[in-house]
Amino acid sequence: MKWHNPDILLWLIALLPLMLVTGLMLRGRIRRLQKMADRGLWPTLLPLLSPRRLRTKNFLRIAALALLIAALARPQWGFKWEEVKQRGLSIIVALDTSKSMLAQDIKPDRLQQAKWGVRDLVSELRGDRIGIVAFAGDAFLQCPATIDYAAFLMMLDDIYAGIVPLGGTDLFQALETSIDSFEKSEEAQSDKVIILISDGESTTGDPLALLPRLKEESIRVFAIGVGTKEGELIQTSEGFVKDPDGNVVKSSLDEKLLERIAFETGGFYVRSAPGDFGLERVYQQGIAQLQREDRESRMSKSWTERFQWLVGAALVILILESLIRPVKWRSKA
Repeated sequence: MKWHNPDILLWLIALLPLMLVTGLMLRGRIRRLQKMADRGLWPTLLPLLSPRRLRTKNFLRIAALALLIAALARPQWGFKWEEVKQRGLSIIVALDTSKSMLAQDIKPDRLQQAKWGVRDLVSELRGDRIGIVAFAGDAFLQCPATIDYAAFLMMLDDIYAGIVPLGGTDLFQALETSIDSFEKSEEAQSDKVIILISDGESTTGDPLALLPRLKEESIRVFAIGVGTKEGELIQTSEGFVKDPDGNVVKSSLDEKLLERIAFETGGFYVRSAPGDFGLERVYQQGIAQLQREDRESRMSKSWTERFQWLVGAALVILILESLIRPVKWRSKA
């Protein structure tokens, strides 16, 4: 047996104080009744009162809540072996983490929208390797190309504006680091794709100098332009970003460079928009059309979900709880 989301089980600890509080509330109710009348008079004054039924109903509610929490943790037991084929496509997401990505012309900001878009892209992949390069004025490989999507998403969540200490935006370093990362991956001979996500404002380096190398190694670049042509001020926790002269900096989308890089390498360019970041189009119209070759296969355990049993048990308990009256039935005699 295993749990798909074991961290959710920690919420069961919160039920202990809940049980204590509700128990004390019921006890307080009984004590107030004892002050009003001696317990021996209750059968006469309060013939329908049933403290035991009240305690039972409270216990059943908490038990049902515990089962629902356990169901959210997705218990799994029983499995079957399935053959999983490794596909020969490697993807590197080069993600701009410069301060300009904090501009809020795309809510909540450009970088967060980009991260959500990449997360949606991962859900479309079926055995393709994916890695990520974070860049600003420099670049580094945050996660090598891998089929461990859970690990990739963890590394994606760790990215923030400023993770690269050197300021500015260097698309040359972003592409060069991405190209070099393919040579370190296990699928060195597989088809290769770079998804370049940026607002296009390259402040240093000349990414066009890498076009011959990209073509030679048959690496396609699909570019996503993040932001609007009108632009937006860049707001950080320390206030608005200013240039050396003290003027407030306004960041706007520069598409020309991104369009050329994508076009020259056989990819295409997409401008992001609210509600449509563009990565779905990149996958459906670009990446999904690439030829893939099955290179190897492995056996993988496919666990059977069992959360339905816990949900069903919780519903049964809630039905039983609703059938228990908080007071005794009145005799018709």
